[in-house]
Amino acid sequence: MYSFKNDYSEGAHPRILNALIESNLVQDDGYGEDQFSRQAVELLKERMGEPDVDVHLLSGGTQTNLIAISAFLRPHEAAMAASTGHILGHETGAIEATGHKILSIEAENGKLTPSDVQVVLDGHPDEHMVKPKLVYISNSTEIGSIYTRNELEQLSDFCKKNHLILYMDGARLGSALCSEENDLQLSDLPRLVDAFYIGGTKNGALLGEALVICRESLKEDFRYHMKQKGALLAKGRLLGIQFLELFRDNLFFELATHANKMAATLREGISKANIPFLTHSPSNQIFPILPNEFITELEKNYGFHFWEKVDEEHAAIRLVTSWATKDEGIAAFLEDLKGIIEKINRKSK
Repeated sequence: MYSFKNDYSEGAHPRILNALIESNLVQDDGYGEDQFSRQAVELLKERMGEPDVDVHLLSGGTQTNLIAISAFLRPHEAAMAASTGHILGHETGAIEATGHKILSIEAENGKLTPSDVQVVLDGHPDEHMVKPKLVYISNSTEIGSIYTRNELEQLSDFCKKNHLILYMDGARLGSALCSEENDLQLSDLPRLVDAFYIGGTKNGALLGEALVICRESLKEDFRYHMKQKGALLAKGRLLGIQFLELFRDNLFFELATHANKMAATLREGISKANIPFLTHSPSNQIFPILPNEFITELEKNYGFHFWEKVDEEHAAIRLVTSWATKDEGIAAFLEDLKGIIEKINRKSK
């Protein structure tokens, strides 16, 4: 059984494991005040070319989203997200549990535009409703699409003009930035968004996300919010060591590039079989639409997620590649798919 379920099925890149082992008996301070975490924070600031941002290391994406969004919003304020957004569908009501409503927006290909957000603002004109305040986006999105520089600039300008907070979920930011269709740089993000995070969990780390807070008014007391919600780890060094290793050179981007390359090979092979896709996704997630009988056959040897029913006879599945995906796994899947198509075609004759 070979898994395409997610990009965290494996443990961590060997370099990270080695770094953890080599530093294991070094005594240091806790709660992110250790030398490794401090060095990682400074290295990330250097990579972004932004010495004035605040960087906080947290353990996971849902934890990062709920702490950041609840810290940034006042009690009567709400977040806005595409209907496919992770905070809406896959975080067990974490944001709502902090007392903040999420306003869902139907968005083309999973990406929000200024006009999408304007509709929500127009529909919430006074104090008898929640006040839309934070725009939540993901890059790459939950359906594999990515934001272009122009799209993000337009959304950023709109949010500034309307005094909104623009927050980017970067669980798969590596894949987005390394996509062949991408024209954004990591250094662009601090001027375009108010806060974002760099995902390590889905890009070769054992665990960990680096939250970057760019807007000055959002920085105050953030470690208090982390501590109150259980995110200030006594052994914070475990996060610092991993990000230090990921960004010491280009390892973070090399791992994301590999994941994208594997997805591109998979996408190309599926396309050659004349199989359509649910979305245009130039990242490490792809969503082919297959006959139900194809899916049943593939499930015998491969792990993947059933994503969406298309009609009575077809459904979209999600295939995710990672830093550790092997060429042999891709080749075997495509060969098996070809065999299933030939088998079904023979039956139908």
